[in-house]
Amino acid sequence: MGRRKKIVQECEELMDQPEQIRNIAIAAHVDHGKTTLTDNLLAGAGMIADADEATQLVMDTEEDEQERGITIDAANVSMTHEYEGENHLINLIDTPGHVDFGGDVTRAMRAVDGALVVVDAVEGAMPQTETVVRQALREGVKPALFINKVDRLISELQEGPEEMQERLQAVIGDVNELIRGMTEEMDDIDEDWTVSVEEGTVGFGSALYKWGVSLPSMQRTGMSFADIIELEQNHERQELHERTPLSDVVLDMVAEHFPNPLKAQPFRVPRIWRGDDDSDVAESMRTVDRDGDIVFMATDIGMDPHAGEIATGRVFSGTLEKGQELYVSGTVGKNRVQSVGIYMGGEREELDRGVPAGNVAAVTGLKDAIAGSTVSDKEMTPFESIEHISEPVITKSVEAKSMDDLPKLIKTLQQVAKEDPTIRVEINEDTGEHLISGQGELHLEVITQRIQKNQGIPVQTGEPIVVYREQPQGSSREVEGVSPNRHNKFYITVEPMSDDIVETIQRGEASMDMPELERREALQEAGMDKDTSQNVEHIHGTNVLIDDTKGIQHLNETMELVIEGLEEALDDGPLAAEPVQGALLRLHDARLHEDTIHRGPAQVIPAVRDAVHRSLIDGEIRLLEPIQDVRIDVPSEHMGNASGEIQGRRGRVDDMYQEGDLMVIEGIAPVEEMIGFSSDIRSATEGRASWNTENAGFRVLVDNLQREKIMEIRERKGMKLELPQSIDYI
Repeated sequence: MGRRKKIVQECEELMDQPEQIRNIAIAAHVDHGKTTLTDNLLAGAGMIADADEATQLVMDTEEDEQERGITIDAANVSMTHEYEGENHLINLIDTPGHVDFGGDVTRAMRAVDGALVVVDAVEGAMPQTETVVRQALREGVKPALFINKVDRLISELQEGPEEMQERLQAVIGDVNELIRGMTEEMDDIDEDWTVSVEEGTVGFGSALYKWGVSLPSMQRTGMSFADIIELEQNHERQELHERTPLSDVVLDMVAEHFPNPLKAQPFRVPRIWRGDDDSDVAESMRTVDRDGDIVFMATDIGMDPHAGEIATGRVFSGTLEKGQELYVSGTVGKNRVQSVGIYMGGEREELDRGVPAGNVAAVTGLKDAIAGSTVSDKEMTPFESIEHISEPVITKSVEAKSMDDLPKLIKTLQQVAKEDPTIRVEINEDTGEHLISGQGELHLEVITQRIQKNQGIPVQTGEPIVVYREQPQGSSREVEGVSPNRHNKFYITVEPMSDDIVETIQRGEASMDMPELERREALQEAGMDKDTSQNVEHIHGTNVLIDDTKGIQHLNETMELVIEGLEEALDDGPLAAEPVQGALLRLHDARLHEDTIHRGPAQVIPAVRDAVHRSLIDGEIRLLEPIQDVRIDVPSEHMGNASGEIQGRRGRVDDMYQEGDLMVIEGIAPVEEMIGFSSDIRSATEGRASWNTENAGFRVLVDNLQREKIMEIRERKGMKLELPQSIDYI
């Protein structure tokens, strides 16, 4: 029997023993060595030949990932590991580190119970490290830490045992500060989740040279830091690897410290599902009942040229089997499961048996599922939608070079939106133009490249366009909106909402899907006053409609149309038809015609739309631009040029400090000005700067650029170039 067949057989046997299962993700800042570490673990589990150096990037299965040397898609693998005489099944997801692909990290965290956070020993905790730790904790996923590239401290920085331990302690301190800051607000965590060397939840090593240590492994093998330094300095890395192999240290840590599904699900389910706690389905998810109702959460959708669409995700309850007819949340009818399997790196192994609760499965046949769907055998409350931390900030138009390819391109773009919910696709059937919005330049570049390569569709792309927002700056007077037949009137005011409330809505902590009482409490906690929170009628994006009316006849049956008009008005703001955010709208009064026929959609929608736009203008609505946090690490002689690059882009430098032999510059800059930044910073610093950016929300565009930018967007969208007269404040 081949080695691979044997591993698949071992995995199948262990699937039925939830106490032996560990579902984990590896997450880190870009280039801190996650994929090389994963390759090590695969080699240790006997799944790839143990080459001299684990640089095979087995988990980067796509050609563009190999070319760019970064992980773009989260990759799944199942492996087995023996620890203290017992075999364990480890389902691992290797996630991307680049900020543009953060959506994959968030989705992966829904499927796992533990996150191994990898940090570069030289660079320390970076902005994306903070983001992945936050993503893990928000999903109720327990962290552990692996400090990688320790060999660089010895060979490049020539550090002795004391200096080295001080530096490693500092990294651990930074990560713990992040964990403490975030777990303080989590009432349901009753244990200390900070990482510690003594507890064995911190490992050190070099993924490239395949050695690693933790306190338990040092006690077991008798290795000390002095021994490691000596062997590393003498380039006896093979001996280091043989005496203390990285894969054993990390997989032991996973088996010992990460919770199994039986321990994790009772704690995680209430965090990610808002259904009835006393129902049978809640009980079978809490107890990981393989004979209970089927509940599967799809966290990733991929395409296989032979098998079609594959939904990968976590089985929370029941047993998934071929031939089952299942519901997919938000869609009508049922989907039939065609096959179930597990992932072994880039390849999927189909199984002849079902996959029980507590496992990560790859399923074909769920044609209606998107990343984030709840799949079940009975209709049920779906899981909470997966909240992505950042939203699309850059848009590109994509057109097929040949009209014959248009139907295929539309189909492909719909597939892209299904696979990656952080991408927004707008298809304009009239103009044949398609807009895709994503997290950054690289995100869109990768998507368009894959459309061309994988689907063979030659496309033309436009220049990147930045996505703006509109937001009222003050409170408006009461504004009247009148229907075209003059028989219906609506009276509306608008005011800006506080950042805390906007953030609560963005994070999904207050939504229309949740019970009214819970929503009310969440909004009050964020600072909304009691009366207002009791009258919330609708939430659209980060805008809230409050119904302050008293006993108006026919308003109930007209409310649906009012909401439709409101949504239309907020999706296309009055300045440049960009989405409105952070607006609190109050409906104070309405006059409605007796006859239904005179208060239909053609009357109500324009009246509400007009009232909303006029109240926003009265509330001095302004254009907001997306901004990014920028961090540059650069030798001190290039510091001036590097900070000049930020300041020359309407950015500001907030902090400069020394870290090791490099200067760190931190600041913020508008996304629009950061287009093309990578080539400019390279030439300004002779290629010696490393940098990263992270989306930091929106801020009001400076006054002297407001009119110019609004006109530019209106022209691009083919709108009238004169602004309404009432916009005289810009």
